[in-house]
Amino acid sequence: MMDLNLIGKKALVCGSTQGIGFAAAEELARMGATVILLARNEEKLKEAVSKLSLVTKQHHGYLVADFAAPEQLKTVIEAYVKANDSIHILVNNTGGPPAGPIAIAKTEEFVAAFSNHLLCNHILVQALLDGMKNEKFGRIINVISTSVKQPLKGLGVSNTIRAAVANWSKTLASEVAAFGITVNNVLPGATSTQRLQSIISNKSKNLGYSENAVTNEMQDEIPMRRFAHPSEIANAIAFLASPAASYITGINLPVDGGRTSCL
Repeated sequence: MMDLNLIGKKALVCGSTQGIGFAAAEELARMGATVILLARNEEKLKEAVSKLSLVTKQHHGYLVADFAAPEQLKTVIEAYVKANDSIHILVNNTGGPPAGPIAIAKTEEFVAAFSNHLLCNHILVQALLDGMKNEKFGRIINVISTSVKQPLKGLGVSNTIRAAVANWSKTLASEVAAFGITVNNVLPGATSTQRLQSIISNKSKNLGYSENAVTNEMQDEIPMRRFAHPSEIANAIAFLASPAASYITGINLPVDGGRTSCL
């Protein structure tokens, strides 16, 4: 029987007050994990924690930190690790850089995106890795983008930084596999989140099309002819976090309705 049981496991889920992050936290909690949410808005964190499943009477919690301030994040996570039991599951997830052509992107946009994504992921991994090794169980799951396999038009900075995170992840996977720790990337396609709505609105303004027209054009590129629901991305994250995925590591898993055309 497939083992999806996460009772007794603790998960840290980033960017988890809404969208894919919150959906992942919900699913992990339903599977029995104790979930620690991490985001920058404390009021939203409190609200999100109150909605999580208590199927095994878990004591969920939250940490307040802003990925735009890596040193603050480092202080917060190191203090948490010093005072608490090990984290078994890390879901790295944060909003993508603003859309725009790469040719006109400012250098500071690349620096900010690199810091928000790769450096903050690295800070969290370094803080949690010893605990995972001691527990002989670790799941590091990075929510990136299908641009890792096929760059997306109009997302120049994002395409660049996502590829850097994917290669960091693949390198890490090979280094920690012997300790029972897996490292995988989930690559969402267009998903019904606030970020997608922002992309649609920007395209509408730049192209002079209605938002409905932009939406229809985007959905026509997807074989399933619809956007994903955050829960559909969360299901992939939850499976990779489970004992059932113990021999899967170093992969880039598209969850995109078939849109990515490469193998």
